[in-house]
Amino acid sequence: MSDGRKTVFLVDDGASNLAAGRALLAPAYRVFTCASAERMFRALERATPDLILLDVEMPGMDGMEALRRLKSDARSAGIPVIFVSARDDEESRAAGLSLGAADYVARPFAESLLLERVEASLGGPRPAGSGGEGPEGRGAAG
Repeated sequence: MSDGRKTVFLVDDGASNLAAGRALLAPAYRVFTCASAERMFRALERATPDLILLDVEMPGMDGMEALRRLKSDARSAGIPVIFVSARDDEESRAAGLSLGAADYVARPFAESLLLERVEASLGGPRPAGSGGEGPEGRGAAG
């Protein structure tokens, strides 16, 4: 099943954010979308991503609580998490980083910035030749 690309979970309650994130990341990464933190935890029972992009403000379990749960479970504690949020205040950023987020990117953002942050969290640039070929990850659609 592996095509050599790293796997990214994209967790956001906004359908347009999920679609835009998939379009941006799918040429280089296997992307699984989840419309809620609860769906992300169900998806984690079936697959382990290399990175999670997590919205802060979601109905039900918010991103901060989801990160607390991720970091408290040995199976997911080592997965880097980047918050991607419309919240652009220093308090939110500091809270996310203090909980163990690898990074915090505020919306709106330049696509190149998000790609750089993803690459840095995954340990380097995207693999050479990772253009748009190959199947997109489907995963827990939401």
